[in-house]
Formats: sequence, C-alpha cells, structure tokens
Amino acid sequence: MLKGETIPYPVSWEEKLRNAIHLSAEELLKLHSEYGFYLGQQVQDFIQRNKLQHIDLISSHGHTVFHQPQKKFTLQIGDGRAIKLMTGIPVVYDFRAQDVLMGGNGAPLVPIGDELLFSKYDACLNLGGFSNISLKVADQRIAFDIAPVNIVLNRLAQQFDKNFDENGELARTGKVNQELLSKLNSLEFYQQSHPKSLGIEWCNASVFPLLDTIERTDLLTTFTEHISQQISKVINENSLKSVLFTGGGTYNSFLIEKIRQKTQAEIIIPEKEIIEYKEALIFAFMGVLRQNNEVNVLASATGSSKDHSSGIMI
Repeated sequence: MLKGETIPYPVSWEEKLRNAIHLSAEELLKLHSEYGFYLGQQVQDFIQRNKLQHIDLISSHGHTVFHQPQKKFTLQIGDGRAIKLMTGIPVVYDFRAQDVLMGGNGAPLVPIGDELLFSKYDACLNLGGFSNISLKVADQRIAFDIAPVNIVLNRLAQQFDKNFDENGELARTGKVNQELLSKLNSLEFYQQSHPKSLGIEWCNASVFPLLDTIERTDLLTTFTEHISQQISKVINENSLKSVLFTGGGTYNSFLIEKIRQKTQAEIIIPEKEIIEYKEALIFAFMGVLRQNNEVNVLASATGSSKDHSSGIMI
C-alpha cells in the first residue's frame, strides 16, 4: 500500500446516511447522486494531497441502505458516475446487486481476496458493522455473516454520548443479563446454515426490540458476550487453528479477550494498516479483477448460481 487514510464523516453526513433508510424514493435518489459527488471530492482531495499519479481505477463499495437478498434486491448508494465526473478516473461500483439477482446473498464479497491474498490463515474474520468469516471447507472457500457487531454496539454507546465504546471499557463495567443473552442466542438466524447475510432491517426487526429491557451498561456487556459466543462457536465448530481478525471491532480489546477465552484458536491481530484497510484493499483488487473480466465473486461464499465477475464499470 502506497498511501492510506481513514477519513471521518462530518456529523451532517453521518446523519444523512443513518437516516437514508427512511427517505422517500425521490429523496433517496437525490442522496445517491449527492453522496457520489461527496465520495468523488474526497477521492480527488486525497489524490492531490498525496500527489498520486497514474491511477488505473477507483473501486467504490458505497453505503448500504437496503439489503434483502431473499427479495432479490440490495442497494448501495453513491453513484459511481459522479465519482468519475469528479476525478476523471475509471470507476467500478455496485459490486453486490448482480450477485443478488443471481440468487446469492451479495455478501460476503471479500472471500475472493482472502483466497488469493490471505490464504495462509485458516480463516479471515472481519469485525465491522457485522462480523463475517471466510474459510476453506473441503477445498471450497465459504463465507457468511456471523452476528451484528458495531452496528449494535455503537448505537448502545450513543446512549452514553459516545460514538463507540472505546476498547470495550463501558461493556467491561457491566454484568451479563442471562435472560437477554438467551433470547439473543435463540434468534432464528443463528440456526440457519450458510450462505447467509445480515442487514440493518434484521437488526431493526429482531435485535433492537430486545434491547430496551435492562440497564444500558449491562446491555453493552450482554451484547458483547453474545457476539463473542457466536464468533467462538463458529471458530470451534470448524476446528480453526489460526484466524486473522480485521475491521474496526478489532480495537475492542474487551471483545477480543472474550473471544480468546472461548477458543483455543490463535487469534491474529495484524498491523494497523491491515486492520483498517484490508476490506478496502480487497475491493480495489475486485475492481482490477472486474476490469480484466475475471471472477471476483465466489458462489461458494454468496450462494449465487455460479462464480462471476461483478461490478458496474465506467
């Protein structure tokens, strides 16, 4: 990696993206264009700030608003055409929709990178809004979402006027509510076989209604315990010996401690650049594969009808 940077959203953009699911069709289309130009400006500023030259393409995941693959749709906003207009550089975007139309979950997509770039580990596990894992079973790369992580923990931390629970310190001070933990672990999603994926709609329908019954610190503690149980269960059931952890949730030391207590697997926490940029790196790699019309989505991971090359290229 030559240059990398994590750019925080202004509060105004956080609110726009968080509320996108509630917009009318007209308002959502407007935000799709507006967000595309915002991304294009951020990319252009980054290029100029770092004096980058000879850029072949930009890969853009966009922001997920709706994700209901069982109904054959998913929506990531941030129009790639606007990014190209701002930068003059070829863009690959909308990586998920084709897979959903082909009967897949449209997620997880990063297993192609895990297979070709990070294959020395038994599994790769990402702790982002949701946790997802990628591993080899009988010479096939499979992947699936495990449980919500930051999408729930961050919302609970906001009750303390914090954007997130730094290092899990708030969760560390509470107690596990066994009744709530049992209800969470009994949710139907955890009994389903892979491939499977999660979206905010599932959290709104199945998780958040359960989280208004106990003291707020205990909520953080209980949900952190829930995450650790679901992740360690997957690690143990697949007899994994080495698991690479990445994503922002990796900085939650309390969560990592909880997972380590429940499994004998080696939990590998890599350098900061891999923690923060692994998914971005793989989406850039997927863009290169799409540009060359090579497979960048694995049917064994998403459940689609066949391996394919996905993404709109302009």
